Amino acid sequence: MKTLRPVSRLLVALAALMMISAYYVPLWQILMWAPQYPEGLAMKIWINTITGDVKVISALNHYIGMKHIDVEMFPEFGYMIYIVGFLIGFGLITAALNRRFLLWMYSVLLIATATAALVDFWLWGYDYGHNLDPTAAINIPGMSYQPPLIGTKQLLNFTAFSGPDVGGWIFIISGILVLGTLGFELYTSKKRV
Repeated sequence: MKTLRPVSRLLVALAALMMISAYYVPLWQILMWAPQYPEGLAMKIWINTITGDVKVISALNHYIGMKHIDVEMFPEFGYMIYIVGFLIGFGLITAALNRRFLLWMYSVLLIATATAALVDFWLWGYDYGHNLDPTAAINIPGMSYQPPLIGTKQLLNFTAFSGPDVGGWIFIISGILVLGTLGFELYTSKKRV
């Protein structure tokens, strides 16, 4: 069985330990600006809750028929702590057991988890922006208000931005470390042959 180089084991362990930050800093952010809110409104998504101007955003969205935002509408908050814990544990096991096939598995697992998280968030945004109350105070036929998955989007007089927050960026760096380590292992093993 192929083993990892010492530097690779260290990088994988570091990448896994960096994910602990998910329990202490927000992972994602949604920011909104409008003429009546030039200072902006912010919603921070953590591993198990939402903070920021949630009540204000929810009240504004209710005028156009969107559901009120609350923690209970996200079942993911009930199990995200376990998924992140598993990712941390798998990374540390990969470094400890020193097997390249585990690094492959960890890389695939990280990509699959990130993809699933983005798809889940897009599906929530689609439902939230399209499944509108037809009796809302403001009703524009054919209009939907799906927030952007990543990036900026104009929604009526609001500019909405969605993207990684501190924890999200740490996860991205962690993933790059793992994938870069896998690339390094593959490149150096070819050079040895």
